[in-house]
Amino acid sequence: MQTEELNSLLSELTSYPAETQWIEFKMGKGSITNEQIGEYISAMSNGATIRNKPFGYMVWGVEDGSQSILGTNFSFTNAKQGNQDLE
Repeated sequence: MQTEELNSLLSELTSYPAETQWIEFKMGKGSITNEQIGEYISAMSNGATIRNKPFGYMVWGVEDGSQSILGTNFSFTNAKQGNQDLE
């Protein structure tokens, strides 16, 4: 996806009044384990299927509740679970 498309998607996702079964907002990795990330991804995938959505989204750097875009320094590229890349 190009930057413009990602910005448009972010704007669309943060326009929802709250998280949904297929959208989850997170600020940073601090209080969530890699195992929990996997559980969230599985749950959002199921939620997207139930709601007939093509994808589920875990959006980092967005404050839950206000949907304010604050940014984050979390990077899936560098995250690992044991010897396996989290990404």
